[in-house]
Amino acid sequence: MEHFLGLLRIHVHRGVNLAIRDVRSSDPYVVIRMGKQKLKSRVIKQNTNPEWNDDLTLSITDPGLPVKVLVYDKDTFSLDDKMGDAEFHIGPFLEALRAPTDGVPNGTVIARVPPSRENCLAEESCIVWSDSKVVQDMVLRLRNVERGEVELQLQWIDVPGSRGLS
Repeated sequence: MEHFLGLLRIHVHRGVNLAIRDVRSSDPYVVIRMGKQKLKSRVIKQNTNPEWNDDLTLSITDPGLPVKVLVYDKDTFSLDDKMGDAEFHIGPFLEALRAPTDGVPNGTVIARVPPSRENCLAEESCIVWSDSKVVQDMVLRLRNVERGEVELQLQWIDVPGSRGLS
């Protein structure tokens, strides 16, 4: 428990223009991995623009580990097909959480994370003060696939008894 910092809620919003892996479509789902943790979204049948709107929660003990996002096509009689992957680091988000937010108006951008070769961002990702919470919306471009993006939102959950971020 002494290494436990808190919880990171990842809202898996949707996939955009995902690759076709079955005859005319795909049955995509998302796997989020960080260290030994592995979380899975639900499967959306026959849709290359799925809206998952699933909340997956990681326990954060080592903030230096990357968060891996893997997209698969669910198959019934064979191994699930890979539909791309991406990864991101939560360092910029955790830094923004430490920023003072007293008196900050709703909708204020606390930090911006530009796309680069070191991350999978498709566009600039803003970390925003929204409804008394720090949230980060991100669009990740999938690698190792011909096309596709996944939209996520990060939100921190402080847990009583955890070490916290200070």
